[in-house]
Order: sequence, then C-alpha cells, then structure tokens
Amino acid sequence: MKIYVILSFDGEGMENVYVGTDEEKALSLKPTDFENCGALFVEIWEDGEKTDDYRLE
Repeated sequence: MKIYVILSFDGEGMENVYVGTDEEKALSLKPTDFENCGALFVEIWEDGEKTDDYRLE
C-alpha cells in the first residue's frame, strides 16, 4: 500500500499537511490550500520505505 505524505514549505521549515492513501486527494492539493505555503512536496512511501519524492507545483 502506498502512503502519500504532503509537506508544506513556508520558507523557514516544512510541516506535514496530509498523510494518507488517497492518491487523487494528495496530488490535487495546491499551495493556495494552506496558509503561508510557498511550495508543496510529496513523499511516496511503500512497505515502510520512501520510493519517491518531488515538488507538487
């Protein structure tokens, strides 16, 4: 099972804003959905290992 972790970056640090298995929801998020968010990044985890990470927008 894949787990999607969405991280919000505000220029000073990162914060988890979504953790779940719903790929469509995770990849539809935008920086404007969150306060003080300059960029969103996704980490994809499968079987306890990170398999991919990239900037969403």
